[in-house]
Amino acid sequence: MGRARGRRRAPARRALSVKRFPGPAPAHGYSASVRASTSRRRRTLRPPAGVAALGAAIAALVAAPAALGFAPGSAGVGDPFFPEAGNGGYDVADYDLDLRYSPNTRKLVADAEITATATQDLSAFNLDFRGPRVTSVEVDGVDAGFDRSGPELVVTPSAGIADGSRFRVEVGYRGRPGPLTDADGSEEGWLATEDGAFVVGEPQGSTTWYPANDYPTDKATFSFEVEVPRGVEAIANGKLVERQRRRGSTTWRWRENQPMATYLATVTIGQFEIDRSRVAGIRSLVAVDPKLPDGAGGVEESAAILKLFERLFGPYPFDDVGAIVDDASFVGYALETQTRPIYDRTPSEVLVAHELAHQWFGNSVTLSSWPEIWLNEGFATWAQWRWDEQVGGPTTAEQLRLLERTPASEDELWNPPPAAIPGPQQLFADSVYVRGAMALEALRQEIGEPAFLKTMRAWAASHAYSNGTIAEFIAIAEAQAGFELNPFFDRYLYQPGKP
Repeated sequence: MGRARGRRRAPARRALSVKRFPGPAPAHGYSASVRASTSRRRRTLRPPAGVAALGAAIAALVAAPAALGFAPGSAGVGDPFFPEAGNGGYDVADYDLDLRYSPNTRKLVADAEITATATQDLSAFNLDFRGPRVTSVEVDGVDAGFDRSGPELVVTPSAGIADGSRFRVEVGYRGRPGPLTDADGSEEGWLATEDGAFVVGEPQGSTTWYPANDYPTDKATFSFEVEVPRGVEAIANGKLVERQRRRGSTTWRWRENQPMATYLATVTIGQFEIDRSRVAGIRSLVAVDPKLPDGAGGVEESAAILKLFERLFGPYPFDDVGAIVDDASFVGYALETQTRPIYDRTPSEVLVAHELAHQWFGNSVTLSSWPEIWLNEGFATWAQWRWDEQVGGPTTAEQLRLLERTPASEDELWNPPPAAIPGPQQLFADSVYVRGAMALEALRQEIGEPAFLKTMRAWAASHAYSNGTIAEFIAIAEAQAGFELNPFFDRYLYQPGKP
């Protein structure tokens, strides 16, 4: 991935195996009625006029957000595959996740602090969350109303949030996080293992363990503080800032300073042997499950892979690199979690090349909507072909010629077209990966290697730490080629069947 499924064959040889706003909050206040017995009559004492006026003024202030046009943010951004994903009305700057997890009980006690800026006058807003029971919600340190509605956590602050205002929401929650089953039948999210948890998020699994504005276009920085029992490691994205040992536990603190899409976050927990070094001049941390007889496998070639990709695509986009290699083959795939890809078993060199290529294409430059996942998967698959060529395998041109001999009747290779996926069930179809890589190799041959590499570098540089669309990539390719490419891309990316 995205997901590279370990149980299938890698496409280096054929096909990559991857895979309400609620009503106003209840008013709180004082109400009193006083009995007075005067001549055996009961009368209600009324407040003086000044007190009544003050009460009216307070009521007006409470009602002000609605009166002034404050409104709830939308409960989704309208993605064609996941319409409830993401939320409107605000933009997240930072996630600060404080987690305590027990592998024995599988219970998580957590606090998520989210710093965001309102993009409209907000009376309420949503967070995507499929995780355990919420125990508290605060906005800027003040208790807020909240409600769970399917995958949504609806938050109603005590006062409206003005457009352009920076605010902080803190969510406390506890319980047993569980996995989420994808439309294609695979599982993602918080996947419990014998000694901890294998944590992967593409496309919607992150919401099983922390509340978020869960859409690729709202990137943010991340801090992780993870407390686990002594003898257990907690590996997350970015830099290991601190490891603090106590009598019976260890707290791991991590920081990712480059913007990251929510689906790329991980806090994988278990027993690991950790190697810290520098790889191709980049700070590296590799965590390997000691139960795996073949250890890190292809991860040992990371330096050579990174050097090749830097020549092809430009500088590595992050401050950290590495890998998490867990004994969790029941998961069935690997994922390019930012800075530190995660593998469910010892990976091959080709698979490591695929996931490291995603650091440029998928992690730094991220798709703008899920139907455009070709921008992630086709690019990473072409890059792994190029690595295979580097170490004596078929050239990328030979890969294309070999695949072009595949009969049109072998539908799995040709359909759905990489840029015309009909639904989320086909998000990780083989054709997205392999026919997607074929489109890039055909482009290289169409416009020549110099123009092709300029296109790839320009794409990586111009959209670094941001998002892009297929139309924007085509425009860059046309600018480098000097001629129109719409018919070419229509044939390779959009038309069903064998091009």
